[in-house]
Amino acid sequence: MYSLHAATIAIIAANVLVSLRGFNDSIFFDRYKFSIGGINAGQKERALTSGFLHVDVSHLFFNMFTLYFFADVVISWFGATKFLIIYFISLVAGNLLSIFFHKDEPYYSAVGASGAVTGILYAAILLQPDMQLGFFFIPIPLPAYILGIGYLVYSIYGMKKRLGNIGHSAHFGGAIGGYATALFFRPSLLQTNTLMVILLALPILVLFALEKLGKLK
Repeated sequence: MYSLHAATIAIIAANVLVSLRGFNDSIFFDRYKFSIGGINAGQKERALTSGFLHVDVSHLFFNMFTLYFFADVVISWFGATKFLIIYFISLVAGNLLSIFFHKDEPYYSAVGASGAVTGILYAAILLQPDMQLGFFFIPIPLPAYILGIGYLVYSIYGMKKRLGNIGHSAHFGGAIGGYATALFFRPSLLQTNTLMVILLALPILVLFALEKLGKLK
């Protein structure tokens, strides 16, 4: 059985309450969503508030369902306070990477906790890479690190091809935030799990190499 720590409940509750307000109040939604134009106009808080808004119930459910599965892994290693720090750093990191890649697109906008949740997911994979994970379209469970790396590779492809109405850059930035903060809190992983630290860093290095070479446009 999975348990729900009070910190996880608080995050889920905040997402649900803010998202419900956004579902029923388009002015509120538009004011606090992630928007390059709004951020450039000085509304920096959008980089935080947008992480608690969602497009619809299914979007909200998927993010909170993912958080539900991986939050306790991070909490069991670091405690509630550091879990919350990783969550918020990942949220902001996701939006900062979106700003970096979309700074010249004033009409670019996005919402969702995906960056923060991906950060928790990637931190959990770094901490317990031997976890077995599976999805409905994959018949057998796979090691968590394979799915984590595969997801970031897909995010790079999604960023390059502009696939779907998905904030791939926010997902990727969140993963970077979760990975870096987990290493900051547990630097001993560099010695005890060196290979996994390197493997999980590879898609991050590839992303910035491609950006440097101008291959993402």
